[in-house]
Amino acid sequence: MIATLLTVSALITACTPGPAGRMPISSSAPRSEPAPIGLDVTTITDQLEHGWDIGFLPEGELLVTERRGRLRLLTSGDQDAELRTVRADFSDVYDVGEGGLMGIAIHPDFEQTRKFTTCQTHQENGEPKDVRLVTWRLSEDGTRATRVEPLLTGLPINDSGRHSGCRPVVTKEGALLVGTGDSADPDVPQDKTSLGGKVLRIDLATGKGLSNNPFADADNANTRRIVTYGHRNIQGIAVQPGTDRIYVSEHGPDVDDEVNLVEFGRNYGWDPSQGGTVDSYDEDVSMTDRDRFPNAMRPAWTTGDMTEALCGTTFLTGDRWGELEGTLAVVALKGSKLILLTIGKEGSAVGRSDPPELDQEYGRLRAARTGPDGALYITTSNGENDKLLRVTPKG
Repeated sequence: MIATLLTVSALITACTPGPAGRMPISSSAPRSEPAPIGLDVTTITDQLEHGWDIGFLPEGELLVTERRGRLRLLTSGDQDAELRTVRADFSDVYDVGEGGLMGIAIHPDFEQTRKFTTCQTHQENGEPKDVRLVTWRLSEDGTRATRVEPLLTGLPINDSGRHSGCRPVVTKEGALLVGTGDSADPDVPQDKTSLGGKVLRIDLATGKGLSNNPFADADNANTRRIVTYGHRNIQGIAVQPGTDRIYVSEHGPDVDDEVNLVEFGRNYGWDPSQGGTVDSYDEDVSMTDRDRFPNAMRPAWTTGDMTEALCGTTFLTGDRWGELEGTLAVVALKGSKLILLTIGKEGSAVGRSDPPELDQEYGRLRAARTGPDGALYITTSNGENDKLLRVTPKG
């Protein structure tokens, strides 16, 4: 087993100031120990460009979104898979900075409807309009995708593309969860009428907030879609098998990238407006400001006095993983690594390992999804010859 390295109380103990002078929430604990088992890493393709997310189709094919506004289909998750480009009209994608064609969610009834939903930054007449969720239908032969409808519009956008979010996942009940970015707007994270800097929970058919969301009785339609707020830039979202706990990974400023356990209705404490007292995007505030918000939800894990630029996250499932089964896998862009977190009974991280097979070996890592075969699939995001990797335990 991955050793229990620090108690939950140690996870939330402050340490030395970060580069900007703020106090990190904790040290980078639990510290990394060697992974208990080795990993095999197979390159499925090296012909991607900023592969952003992965969707698994019932017949074994994979859809991969590329940030530039291109959708790719792999005929399987095997090394000899054929890579194809799906014809689709992504001419309205605002491919600037961190924005573009981002997350993807395959609908549970895909076999009947051929539907999937993407997150994408949207432009009109060359000007950025919003971040939106768009539902598509894939042709029977997988060669083209036709736009069905915008599922949800109006997520905030920054002209530079900064903090666009936007990662979706479908729960076993069929709800669509979406982690969003705050568009680097100081007022957005704490504004419950804005969809930015939030975790949303919506109907996959209508885009409306679900009736058992924490703010379901609010007058504002956006507020009814929100389950948590006070986030900075969510890049990963995963549901823990067996408990249905939801975890998100998000970028901190220069300290405290966070992995957060989602508790409905909670504030996660990011407020670069300092309570509306400043107009600028003040990144010297704490990632989880418990001075301003005493009841803000503490992170399940944080990088402490540095950042890794945490991105996609998923749980490792299946007997094949042995001692690693149930581990939360988080990939990092800046850190160029895979981080494995052992989640304790109370929901916080109690153990960590960084497998050497994926530590500084493939550059920036963006998507992490567990396939139907139980393998871990990861994309790189280096800008050219980007890869789709298939990761399994040795033996």
